[in-house]
Amino acid sequence: MGTTISDIAKRANVSKATVSRVINNKSEGVGEETRQKILKIIKELNYQPSLIARGLVTKRINSIGLIIPDIANPFFPQLARGAEDAALKRGYNLFLCNSDNNLEKEKLYIDAFIKKSVDGVILTSSLSKSNLQCRLLKDRNIPFILLDRYIEGMETESGVFLDNEAGAYQATSYLLTNGHERIAFISGPFSVTTAWQRFQGFQKAHLDRGVAIDYQLIHEGEYHLDNGIHFVEELFAKKMDFTAVFAGNDLIAIGALKALKKQGIKVPDGMEVIGFDNIGLASLIEPPLSTVAQPIYEMGVLGADLLIDLIEGKEVKQNRIFLKPELILRETTRQ
Repeated sequence: MGTTISDIAKRANVSKATVSRVINNKSEGVGEETRQKILKIIKELNYQPSLIARGLVTKRINSIGLIIPDIANPFFPQLARGAEDAALKRGYNLFLCNSDNNLEKEKLYIDAFIKKSVDGVILTSSLSKSNLQCRLLKDRNIPFILLDRYIEGMETESGVFLDNEAGAYQATSYLLTNGHERIAFISGPFSVTTAWQRFQGFQKAHLDRGVAIDYQLIHEGEYHLDNGIHFVEELFAKKMDFTAVFAGNDLIAIGALKALKKQGIKVPDGMEVIGFDNIGLASLIEPPLSTVAQPIYEMGVLGADLLIDLIEGKEVKQNRIFLKPELILRETTRQ
């Protein structure tokens, strides 16, 4: 059996309540000499306080939950790493769950977090049209923030987001300026706000330049490699005329590049391609991918810090943080 508070109290010749106050950083009624004595004994005995026991005193167990929709997408591990690093820096453990873009699985994880009495939840939802998960958390008074994706009906809730429309507008405008008037847009699922916002930016850039969109060149699918491969193959099979590809994320863009290579199309001379996200692979593939970069790691850090501020009751000057995208030009576009 490990060391207990009773063991420390006996050795320090103080009450268990005094030891408990020191462990939980409560200075009331404990002199500095006594506090230092207790801390020295705790270190000597290698005492590890129970999170559950501490939670009874502080009403917190210093743990937060993070739900992401697709751990196989390189975007989300980078996001999770930022959140984890920020949480650990502030003394919190992070439980990571992958919903596989399944709303039912997401709900099961929310239920599990509630049962584990986590202090708060970071949610990147698989579906932007359902706010069931948020209502479950609100009913239990569990602090939460939204990360990367909005959820309908939760427009005022705390969160960290990218200006996706602006990023898509930048990329599309660049292609239009390069003379492309028939741009294939291969999107993620419109049930997710990031995809819809990027499509809106794509549309706005065309509208502002008076260029008509051929909606046969627009495709909605998953944020997966196969989405880019299959739609580009479909366009060639139908003998559709297009001169550039703007992809809803980098994985889709990489899939498009693979399909173009199979067709013998040289990039960027025969076709320009721009992705979205700037995942690590974007600069490593051949040719290196031009893309709309978002500060993925920073988004995770800001999300965790925002949630912990809410948990600890700190004053939050800005509960909805919007980050700016940046167009990164590499070798899949002409410069």
